[in-house]
Amino acid sequence: QVQLVESGGGLVQPGGSLRLSCAASGFFLDYYAIGWFRQAPGKEREGVSCIYNNDGQTYYADSVKGRFSISKDKSKNTVYLQVNSLKPEDTGVYYCAAVHDALSVQAMCVGLRVVDTITWGNGTLVTVSS
Repeated sequence: QVQLVESGGGLVQPGGSLRLSCAASGFFLDYYAIGWFRQAPGKEREGVSCIYNNDGQTYYADSVKGRFSISKDKSKNTVYLQVNSLKPEDTGVYYCAAVHDALSVQAMCVGLRVVDTITWGNGTLVTVSS
């Protein structure tokens, strides 16, 4: 069974940093693309970043380019999202997402879109406030 567990969220001041983790079980990262999405109160879930399963190519939303960095540790079957220079508008629940088939990988990674085939984690809350 494919499962994702996020951790690492918390309360941080503007300009601060966090490292979010997404621990995968029931599958290997070699076969799934992993994305990070976030959802602020009253807003739709939006794509933040994604990493391909095969070549490790990465994608970022314009709003986080230069501040966020996605990576994976295959030995730990875990994907990380390093979030730096945080702003109040980065506040939200951060979810990791996994997809396997080629069309879904294209949509989720290149388009940073929500697709029906996504397996979601339960999320971790990031609050940026002074």
